[in-house]
Amino acid sequence: MAGSDVATDASSAPDTVKILIAGGFGVGKTTMVGSVSEIAPLRTEEPLTIAGLGVDDLDGIEEKRATTVALDFGRITISRDLVLYLFGTPGQQRFWFMWNDLALGALGAVVLVDVRRPESSFAAIDFFERRGIPFVVGVNGFHGEHPYPAEDIRDALAVPEHVQVLLCDARERESCRDVLIALIDQLIATAVQA
Repeated sequence: MAGSDVATDASSAPDTVKILIAGGFGVGKTTMVGSVSEIAPLRTEEPLTIAGLGVDDLDGIEEKRATTVALDFGRITISRDLVLYLFGTPGQQRFWFMWNDLALGALGAVVLVDVRRPESSFAAIDFFERRGIPFVVGVNGFHGEHPYPAEDIRDALAVPEHVQVLLCDARERESCRDVLIALIDQLIATAVQA
């Protein structure tokens, strides 16, 4: 029989971990997935059109030209035994209905925050808190700037002490990697305590 000499061992397949990258409209989710993914990311971006005027709040992000309409997807191989699958959520309120489906099977999340518009990430923080999905907060420094320390941002967002708040730049691979490592460390610590 052709191929019978090739053993298939399910135990050799790597463990996979589903991570969500969430936050408000225009906080850098697509950028983060793209900068850290080892594969060309799947993007479902479409140009912003006149139909979105009055629906999409572009205050502070007037230069934004496209938006995610379903999800972003990327992958990171940590080792032969562990692979992260990254799912970026859409940010506009009219697409939030997809978050429940995207969250199925997710072990954790990164909530990206734009300090120019912190209120745009309240819904994402609330979403993960209500569902008991562990998360960290990544404060995306647009134009490489971080005008506020992490503790001030924690206080402004009313994020509990056990949730890490990390300054990052969604354009930089190493910065995004560090946020994901913090999340994985938190997930491991929680699993050990259970």
